[in-house]
Amino acid sequence: MLSSEIAPQFQHKEYLIRRKIFTLLAAKFHIYDEAGNLVFFSRQKPFRLREDFRVYSDESQSQELLVIKTPQILDIGATYKVIDSISQQPVGALRRKALKSIFRDEWLFLSMDGSEIGKLSETTRSALLSRLLDFRPFFYIPQKYLISDANGQEVARIEQNYNPFVLKYRLSIIQASPTIDPRLIIACGILLAGIERRQRGG
Repeated sequence: MLSSEIAPQFQHKEYLIRRKIFTLLAAKFHIYDEAGNLVFFSRQKPFRLREDFRVYSDESQSQELLVIKTPQILDIGATYKVIDSISQQPVGALRRKALKSIFRDEWLFLSMDGSEIGKLSETTRSALLSRLLDFRPFFYIPQKYLISDANGQEVARIEQNYNPFVLKYRLSIIQASPTIDPRLIIACGILLAGIERRQRGG
């Protein structure tokens, strides 16, 4: 899809994804652009056996932009379909590589026909140590990730910023014309903040 056909919120180069760590019900995410403007509000639907995230233009939730959901009950190694809510057309999917993610996070970006078009790889030094220390509140190793396309070209980077009460990810799209759909990149950031951190005690 041409960038001109994508909602303008998806065409920024820098995003900050914030999630409050201590919440009673479903996770909520606020996503800001490089100027500090809220461009997305996302929430995880509560009490669902299958993961279901919705992405809106703001907290009023009057305009839904994306659906991120999986038909699988267990989210370890699950495939998450990403759907454009405005056009009702599939964008692609994200699949977590379960065995590899035990030691170092890795996700695959899939096209609408299921072909692999890129991947997210954790680049954190001592990634296994960071998993062990994640369960100890006074130790912290920030996670870092690289998103690359099928040709190995760097598309984006994601870096965690430390805050004991709010989980923060800084997402930077490096390519001038991303070879991976920006909607998939945003969806990946939300899944990192939701799925990965919950499974690791965050």
